[in-house]
Amino acid sequence: MQRSVAVVAALLAVASVAHGQYDLYAWPNRSTIVHLFEWRWEDVARECEEYLAPNHFAGVQLSPVAEHLKCDERGRPWWEVYQPLSYNIITRSGDELAFADMVSRCNAVGVRIIVDVVLNHMSGDWDPAIGIDGTTADTVARDYPGVPYTVEHFNPFCEANNYQDANIIRNCEIAQLHDLNTSIAYVRDKQVEYLNKLVGHGVTGFRVDAAKHIWPEHLADVMNRVNDLPEAQGFPPGARPFVAQEVIDFGTGEAVTKDEYYGIGYITEFRYGSELGRAMRGNNPLKWYFDFGENWGFAPDKYALVFNDNHDNQRGHGAGGQNVVTYKDPKWYKQAQAFMLAWPHGYPRLMSSFDFTDTEIGPPMDANENILPVTTNPDGSCGNGWVCEHRWNALTQMVSFRNTVVGTNVTLWWDNGNNMVSWSREGLGFIVINGEAGDLDETLSTGLPAGTYCDVISGKLENGACTGLTIVVAADGTAAISLPGASQEGVMATHINAKIA
Repeated sequence: MQRSVAVVAALLAVASVAHGQYDLYAWPNRSTIVHLFEWRWEDVARECEEYLAPNHFAGVQLSPVAEHLKCDERGRPWWEVYQPLSYNIITRSGDELAFADMVSRCNAVGVRIIVDVVLNHMSGDWDPAIGIDGTTADTVARDYPGVPYTVEHFNPFCEANNYQDANIIRNCEIAQLHDLNTSIAYVRDKQVEYLNKLVGHGVTGFRVDAAKHIWPEHLADVMNRVNDLPEAQGFPPGARPFVAQEVIDFGTGEAVTKDEYYGIGYITEFRYGSELGRAMRGNNPLKWYFDFGENWGFAPDKYALVFNDNHDNQRGHGAGGQNVVTYKDPKWYKQAQAFMLAWPHGYPRLMSSFDFTDTEIGPPMDANENILPVTTNPDGSCGNGWVCEHRWNALTQMVSFRNTVVGTNVTLWWDNGNNMVSWSREGLGFIVINGEAGDLDETLSTGLPAGTYCDVISGKLENGACTGLTIVVAADGTAAISLPGASQEGVMATHINAKIA
C-alpha cells in the first residue's frame, strides 16, 4: 500500500509530540504486573481484593476483552480471543457489567487493570463467523458489521512473510488475520472509540497486541487521542493511559525495531526472558549476567516491560519459545523469576497460567464450554486446572523484595566463575542463585545490617518468625550460605523487611 506523503508527514508530526505513556499510577509500595491469562472477571476482582492488593502487586493484565470468534469446532482454543469480530466488551470471562464491576473493585484496592487490545487486525476467514455474543461477519468479504468495518477498511491481501521490509510487516496479514488499514482515519477513530470505552470503565491502560505490525505514527495518533483516565476511579487530573506494546525485536537486523515505539510507551522486551532461560537451562553461565540490561541489546530501563514467559512463548509459539522456562520447570522458573524481581532493569510482569499439554487448548471449561472458576486450595495454590504461578511463595515474596529495594543499584556482585552468583541491592536486599548440580557453600557479602533474616524463597516472615530457612548476617555484613545443588528452589533471597526483630 502506498500512503500519501502529506498523510505520512502529518502523522509523523503528531508522533513527534507524543507523550510516552509509562505511568501505571500504582499505589505506594507496589510493583509488578501479573497476567491473569483468560481468568473470569469475577475471579479477577476477587483476586485483586483477597490476594494481589494484600501482597502489594501493582496491576493485572487481562486477555482481550472484545467480542471474538466462537471456535467450537476447534475445541475453544486460547487464540480465539485474538480474533475479534466487534469491539463489544464480552467474552467467556464475562459481560460488560461484570467487566465494569471488576475494574472498579480492583481500582478500589489499588490494583490497576491493563487490557490486551487487538488493533492490528480482525479475525481470519471463518464460516460461519459467529461471535461470543452472536455478532456475525462475512470474513471472506472483510465485512464486520459489529464495528462496522467493510472491505475498504482493510489492506489488500498479502502475507507478512518478509521481515526485511517494513511495508510488508505492517501492511500484510499475520497468520491469515485480516489486516486493518490504520492509515484510514475512520479505522483509527473506531479504535479510539473502543479504547475510550475501556478507559471510561476505569482501565489504566493497554497491552497492544502485534504493535510491531502497526505503523508507529498511526498507533501514536490513536493513543494520543484516548481520553484521560477518570478521576472518579482514583486517578489524578490529566492522567494518561499506560501503554505497553508487543514489539518483538531480537536485534537480528529486521526492518522494524523497538526503538521506533519508545515514544508511545513501554515495549515488551522478549530478549530478556529468552536470555534468562538460556542461563537457567545451563546454556550461558550466570557469571556473564553482571550487566544484564541495555548492554545486552535490551530496551533501556525506562522503556522495557520485562518478563520470563508469556501466553505465546510458554507454548513454544512466538519469540524466544525455545529458550524460555515455564511453570513446567518449577526450579528453573523460580530462579528466573527471582532473578528478574531482584534485578533493577525494566518493569516486571509475571505470568499466571492454566495447565496445558495441548498447546492449542483454551482455559479449563465445563461441558457447556463455560470457563471454570479459579478455586483456592487450603495451601493457597489454585485448583480447577489453574496454575497461579503468582501465588507461589517464591514469586509473591520476591514482589515484596522488589518493592523494598526500589531505586537501588546492584552492588557486591559475586560469582564462582560459572553458574553461581549473588548480589546486594545497596543494603536493602540480597539474593544468591545456584545454577549448578554441585553444592554452594560460601561466605558471601550481603550488604545487610547484622541480624537474622528469613529466606523469602523457602518461606517468609510471619508473626515474628521465619516459616522457612534463615540467613544470619554477621557484623561485617557477610553470611555463611549453604545452597545445595539438589535444592528444590536453587535460590535464596532476603531483604530488610524480612529481618527478625
